[in-house]
Amino acid sequence: MRNYILLMLAVLILAGCPAQPTKDDDAAKAVTDAVETGKLAADGKSQATAFTAGDEPYRKDAINDATSPLSQKVIYFDYNSSSIKEEYRDLVTWHGRYLASNKDMKLRLEGHTDERGSREYNIALADSRALAVSRMLMFQGATKKQIEVISYGEEKPVALEHNEEAWSKNRRVQLVYEAM
Repeated sequence: MRNYILLMLAVLILAGCPAQPTKDDDAAKAVTDAVETGKLAADGKSQATAFTAGDEPYRKDAINDATSPLSQKVIYFDYNSSSIKEEYRDLVTWHGRYLASNKDMKLRLEGHTDERGSREYNIALADSRALAVSRMLMFQGATKKQIEVISYGEEKPVALEHNEEAWSKNRRVQLVYEAM
């Protein structure tokens, strides 16, 4: 009986504890804020994006326009991470909205890692990075049908040196567009 009372007391105490926000909660809130306001929340404050509803940023040729943010098609990641850095969230948002506005476009997400880690680990990490980008794109209105994910791991480096500068260039997801 005593154990039962202690167990019930512990359950009541834990039930009354407020949940602590996590990094994932913060990231989800930032993306939700972006959708609701057309702005992205970076460090807790809303800021205007380069595109507003009155612009025509999502015209079909915008991905090839060097003056458009959509011309940037590489997202870099921190070591051993598949979290999209704050500095790339606007970019992923723009690409997601572009796909939502151009349903006849298809995007291949090519995940990459640096050379450190086993081949199997790097394939899984590269896949996780590409899937993180895919989820954020779909949150912006892109469809699963428009997105293909490929994981190259360490197999296709852009920098061949063996130092942090080279490794940071190889930790990436490349966005490759094609018409459907």
